[in-house]
Amino acid sequence: MPVVTIEMAVGRTLEQKRRVVEEVTATLVSVLKVDPAEITILVHELPRESIAKAGRLLSER
Repeated sequence: MPVVTIEMAVGRTLEQKRRVVEEVTATLVSVLKVDPAEITILVHELPRESIAKAGRLLSER
């Protein structure tokens, strides 16, 4: 039972999130040969002020 956690900044559309989970599921089915019903994907959306890259908060970029 694969469990995948995706963490990303808030702001993606429902359609974008839908496509991501569909593509990740398809890849796991293809590579691991598991039933899609066995795959769990958790999408965590984080506020931009809670993510830093290269020493700067994303909210300040």
